[in-house]
Amino acid sequence: MAARGSCPGCGSAALVEDAHYAQQQLVCAACGCVLAEGLLTTTYADEEHLREVAYSQSTGQNEQLSRCLQRGIRRVQDLCKVLQLPTVFEETAVSYFQRALQHPSFHHVSLEKKELLGGCCVFVTCRQHNWPLTMGTICSLLYAKEELFAGVYLSLQKELGLSVPALSLADLVKTHLNSFRLFQHTADVPAPFVEDKEKMVARTMQIVELASETWLVTGRHPVPIVTAAAFLSWQSLQPAARLTCTFARFCKLAGVDLPPPAHLRLKELLEILLRMASQLAWLRVFNMDKKTVVKHIGDLLQHRLFLLKNAFCLEDEEEQRAVAPGEGSPSSPPAAGGAAQEEGCPSEGKRQREGSLQPLLPPCLINPRKRLRTAAPSASDSAITGNEPISDSEIEQYLRSPEEIRAFKKAKAWP
Repeated sequence: MAARGSCPGCGSAALVEDAHYAQQQLVCAACGCVLAEGLLTTTYADEEHLREVAYSQSTGQNEQLSRCLQRGIRRVQDLCKVLQLPTVFEETAVSYFQRALQHPSFHHVSLEKKELLGGCCVFVTCRQHNWPLTMGTICSLLYAKEELFAGVYLSLQKELGLSVPALSLADLVKTHLNSFRLFQHTADVPAPFVEDKEKMVARTMQIVELASETWLVTGRHPVPIVTAAAFLSWQSLQPAARLTCTFARFCKLAGVDLPPPAHLRLKELLEILLRMASQLAWLRVFNMDKKTVVKHIGDLLQHRLFLLKNAFCLEDEEEQRAVAPGEGSPSSPPAAGGAAQEEGCPSEGKRQREGSLQPLLPPCLINPRKRLRTAAPSASDSAITGNEPISDSEIEQYLRSPEEIRAFKKAKAWP
């Protein structure tokens, strides 16, 4: 064992103090052994009193976390500047990011998810302040996959207990159409295809409201519906020059993606418009199809409520008229008597027709899909009673008018 004041390795007493990187170190001059590394840094509290502490108690342990926090804050601030958000939005997003990094659930996530965490904080802040911003916009700025971003967003919302209101369709229409490149003359967009932004937004809003009233929005992704509605509104404003343009070419000219379900939403919207057009007296003389009906979208939207009520109530009456000659033939006198009774009592016949009117049903009830067999319910599923509270952001999806409630009861009563 070396004597006190000597090197424990070689026993030499030639010990010198060497100021290495401005830190005092005790080094053996004979063999170069470092006996003491000195005090490397200080804590925040001791820095105020100029007291030195050991490295294990210093700020060096938190150096990695602080660098991650600083990078994340800079990323959040840069994202807010790109989106031109107000200062209060930036401060709120930064505070959410700081809270998220301090939460244990985000300590051991991958670096990719940590980079998306700042974008999720900005997205939550915009939703809370009713600022129209879509998840697709954030993902395009961060070059991220929407599935991964959605997972981080849901985790952030759950772990921090954040209340995020749903984005209304009106805000979504305005935000989605803001990215279209059809509102100014460019080399890629022909002159007949350029449209006034305010006119297109207003008509798209009307078509989206029509889709909402006819059950085409409930339970579905809104972007394909908005894209299909924008295409119909764009065609209807100048049908002579735009009817020959396809849906795919329209999206390419507008510079937006064509979602796969958009063709189905377009087909459903056109079917609704055709049934509404059959109720306009000045359109019955024409042979309406899915192209020519686009020319009259303005008239159909103007009388939307009246046409919807008639279009989905007269279908069964036409079927009854087609069956009536067979029932009223001489070989069936009871039916003839019933017809005479109906003519003698118009109110009774009207009540009978109203009892067989077809309500406006969701597409999932008109064309039900073949459902796969589901597994046996688990214990957690069986605990669901149906009396769970509905959040304020979702309550509007469950509110229906008295007419829709009666129609739904009639649909349930059908065999």
